[in-house]
Amino acid sequence: MMIVPQKRGKKGSQKWIQELINACPLLLNNHIREKIASLSGREICWVSPLKPDFAEYRDDAFLNILNLQELSEDLSKFWPKKGPQWDALGKTADDQIFLLIEAKANVPEIVSNCGAKDKESLRVISESLAKTQDWLNCRRPCIDWKNGFYQYANRLAHLYFLREKHQREAYLIFLYFLNDANHIATSRDAWNSALQLQKNLMGLSAKSLAGKVIDIFIDTKEIGSNLHRTSLAPDPCPLK
Repeated sequence: MMIVPQKRGKKGSQKWIQELINACPLLLNNHIREKIASLSGREICWVSPLKPDFAEYRDDAFLNILNLQELSEDLSKFWPKKGPQWDALGKTADDQIFLLIEAKANVPEIVSNCGAKDKESLRVISESLAKTQDWLNCRRPCIDWKNGFYQYANRLAHLYFLREKHQREAYLIFLYFLNDANHIATSRDAWNSALQLQKNLMGLSAKSLAGKVIDIFIDTKEIGSNLHRTSLAPDPCPLK
């Protein structure tokens, strides 16, 4: 089990996702509900990263926190240990819809490579990524998914694990922060250009991702204004 406590974020995506989840979840929820019709009228419970330790979850711990512990054995066969460490995890109060979030605050953060060295681990990863590519009707990619955009790829693989292999209504949300003036300010246009190149290199299309992979853009100024709005009501499902 992998539960990873985090320090309070001082800048970048770690800071902003902690602020959203703990101080103004309704702002995030409203953005998500605009994209996912089945969430209309449903309560969203965020289970990470919650204060005071802002813990993030990976491997069987991420399944446990979502009440999906019955899938742990299958996950251990699908992906080696030290899989994706999720920036945020949520679910509906009735445990029917699951939200997996990867957050980024600037373009350099989208670049990553697989660090696995063990041959068996690499074999398992490659096989699972290949199955994910088939599921997404991936065109012939220009790059190996283990290099360049590995975080994006392994998050897609875990979505495949939940949605296709186990028929859970799960959504992968890539949350992109705009105009982080205290770090590397990134505009919507800059994000759009970088993300389109990323998808092209990975052989992905908007059609293949539609309905299951969601891109959401939130301006950090919008978060700041909500943090100072004392009238903001809490979400119907309290943070646990």
